[in-house]
Amino acid sequence: MKKLLTFFTACCLSVTVACSEKSAPNDDTGGKAPAAIETDDIAVQNLLRSMQLADSAVAAHFTGSGMAMARYYNPYTKVRSDEKGSIWMYTASIEAVNAILHALKAFNANGQAELYNAHFARYVALLAKLYDNADYYRGSFYLTSYTRSRESHQQWSVYAVNRSGGKNGANVEGKENVYDDQQWLVRELLESYKITGEKSYLDKAEYLTDYVLDGWDCTRSPNGEEVGGIPWGPAYATKHSCSNGPMVSPLVWLHELYKGKSDEVDHRYIDATDRKTRRTDREKKSDYYLDFAKKVYAWQKQYLLRSDGVYDDLRGGDNNKVNDVEVVDGQTYKKGAALGGSVGPAITYNSGAMLSGAVDLYRATQDNAYLADAKKLSDASFGYFAKRDATLSGYYTYDISGFRNWFNGVLMRAYAETYPVYNNVSVCLESFQSNLDYAYKNFFYKGFLPTNLLLGWSRSGNENNRVEGMFTFAFAAEYAVLARHEIEK
Repeated sequence: MKKLLTFFTACCLSVTVACSEKSAPNDDTGGKAPAAIETDDIAVQNLLRSMQLADSAVAAHFTGSGMAMARYYNPYTKVRSDEKGSIWMYTASIEAVNAILHALKAFNANGQAELYNAHFARYVALLAKLYDNADYYRGSFYLTSYTRSRESHQQWSVYAVNRSGGKNGANVEGKENVYDDQQWLVRELLESYKITGEKSYLDKAEYLTDYVLDGWDCTRSPNGEEVGGIPWGPAYATKHSCSNGPMVSPLVWLHELYKGKSDEVDHRYIDATDRKTRRTDREKKSDYYLDFAKKVYAWQKQYLLRSDGVYDDLRGGDNNKVNDVEVVDGQTYKKGAALGGSVGPAITYNSGAMLSGAVDLYRATQDNAYLADAKKLSDASFGYFAKRDATLSGYYTYDISGFRNWFNGVLMRAYAETYPVYNNVSVCLESFQSNLDYAYKNFFYKGFLPTNLLLGWSRSGNENNRVEGMFTFAFAAEYAVLARHEIEK
């Protein structure tokens, strides 16, 4: 075992961050395809495979000192696409690195320091580079919102969907930025802060949280209640599962970070009596973040939970009304837009985000209603999304159309987070473990797994074997989460 770990340590350290355009990934065996990793220790095997996949993806998809991310790479033709990944796709690399770092810390805490000593520092350094170069997606704009008026000239510096040619120069106007992209970054920034203690990660997470919560629809219904919900972006009226559910867990984490501390934050809202006057109160951060976590969770559960126990994708809105404004006391604010009914389809990450949120809210509040929700959603989601024997006898098939390979990873992570309070999810986790291992044993090629883990690479020509960078990072993250799960359970 020690010989295997020493070999892999040397291999990983030989992989560089960038390689030339349209070249092969930097092979970690001196130019030959990286060898498959087999060991009887499932936790070690999971972590080694995670690092192998992540290092291959970094070498193949990122180029230059600015770490421009090619959306696709084909390990058979050694061709990298000219198309660049979006900020969401880029964030998948940060997610994988965070998952690996968490697993390394878990190994170290459980008396297995060798992998931690060999790799922790280099992944912390890679994490810093990824965040630094994420600024190619960052830009600034002025926004009129529900509680910040046009006259206040509120400027935000947030992340665009698309990469720009220089740092902090991205176009974030209109539909060029969406709240869910900021939320996935908030989650990873907080994970990174918990791992490294780097204060700048916490500061950025709170800044983006302020931006996201500025999008909360605090306009009032005729009975004085908040309408609620966060639209997909400031230029959208539709309110999505993906722009609400992913924010629950980070808000709980922020509550926990500030619990017992006196730090305060501004809470901006609309008066419940006249339903127009904008007000600002100072509140303790711990209370503010937890209250918002509860509100966001409750809104999504009320409006997007389906009768079959999983979550719909969105509530429709009148996009023609998204930029309507109202003038109150001489100040111009964004006006609420009417919403239609919920719209499908059910997608794994929407249920996964709410499952994680339920578990975190239960931990923070000890309210058994959240635990009951977590158990119901675990059972319902596995029953809905996992189809046994549909593709391969003895294995569970998950829909992988579109971006669902990454979506499915969000659900898997939620199962791992649920395990301490509901061990029945072990069968759910095993389904992911089995699929990854089957693909690794049968289809692993030059550091990569195919998009379809159960069917493998294309038989119609090597040119059809390109892979999404975010999928390889998703598989790396899944292996790392499973490694941590195995070492901690």
